[in-house]
Amino acid sequence: MIRKKKVNRFYEKDGPSISDIHYRNVDLLSRFVTEQGKIIPKRTSGNDAKCQRLVKRAIKRARHLALMPYVMENTR
Repeated sequence: MIRKKKVNRFYEKDGPSISDIHYRNVDLLSRFVTEQGKIIPKRTSGNDAKCQRLVKRAIKRARHLALMPYVMENTR
């Protein structure tokens, strides 16, 4: 079984850069949250440790400021 290599989206030429990881960028951060509202782990998302820490911190700040929900609507 051949697995596809996971690619960090923040190092691609056409993708978002590390400087785009900010708590106000909710559209980007919502890609790293499941339907239940859980943060996707780095082994699944393909991020390296540095980018995953930045994404995690930005998601938690956005949740604290009520820009992102802690729990999605369909699971309430």
